[in-house]
This record gives sequence, structure tokens and C-alpha cells, in this order.
Amino acid sequence: MTIYFYGADEVPYGCFSNFSSHGFDLDGHRWPTSEHYFQAQKFAGTRHADLIRRAAGPLRAAELGRDRSRPLRRDWERVKDDVMRRAVAAKFAAHADIRVILLDTGDAEIVEDTGTDHYWGRGRTGTGKNMLGRILMRTRDRLRADRIRDDRGSQTWRRPA
Repeated sequence: MTIYFYGADEVPYGCFSNFSSHGFDLDGHRWPTSEHYFQAQKFAGTRHADLIRRAAGPLRAAELGRDRSRPLRRDWERVKDDVMRRAVAAKFAAHADIRVILLDTGDAEIVEDTGTDHYWGRGRTGTGKNMLGRILMRTRDRLRADRIRDDRGSQTWRRPA
């Protein structure tokens, strides 16, 4: 079985979108969405990053993050997957309701159904890397392992590192 998602308003899997309104605390700040966090990290330590964090919505955060008049951090290509992993982990750790939705997907493949992004989604041809879907599935596996440990009383839900 494959679960496709894209829009934040889709029920029940819109919560998998980086545009979903599921804020979290990470790196000493409150982030309204995982999109805000991801885009801001392209400019970590700058005023532009804080501007993105305070953006009115995820679409505006994305626009500001894609502004190439400002230089990206030098290591961006090397760290972007880890930045996304941290954002997704923090979001699902912070919200029990969407954590249940993710865990209830079982072993289904999760695919971001976008024709425009061949890296984070499936892309126009359906052969994209689907890195966001892969990160969601890895997050699901980690949450499941944490839940099993918690059920035995040896560990509680962990916040992301």
C-alpha cells in the first residue's frame, strides 16, 4: 500500500505536509510549521532566518527561504536532509494526534505527491527521491521503536536530539 499526500488540508494525511499548522519548539525557538524551520535553517544565525521564523505563514516562509538574493549557508547541501529530519521528528514528537496518524500508516510507503519536486517528492515522472516521504517513514519507525520501549516502562517518548 502507498499513501500519497501533498496539501496540508487533506484529511487525514495533510499533517505530513511541511505546511501543516503543527508548531514545535526546536533550537531555542518556537516554529509555526516545519516549513518555517526548514527554510530558516538555510540562513541559520542571520537576521533573515529570524524573519523567516516570524513569517505570516508557511507559503511566505517558503518564498523567503527560496530568495536567492541572499547566500545560503555553505554546508546547506550537506545538512539539508538532517535539518528536515529534525523538523519532522520535532513536529511529530510535539503532537500526539498526528503521531497516531503517522503510526497508523503501518508499513505503507509514504510519498509526497508533487510533480514539481524530484528531490523531496515523487516528481513529475514519479521517479523522484521522495526524501520527505522517506524521512516520514524513518520517523515512523523511530516512533514505533520508542513506543515499544515505552510500553515496557523503560523509556518515555523522546524529543528529537
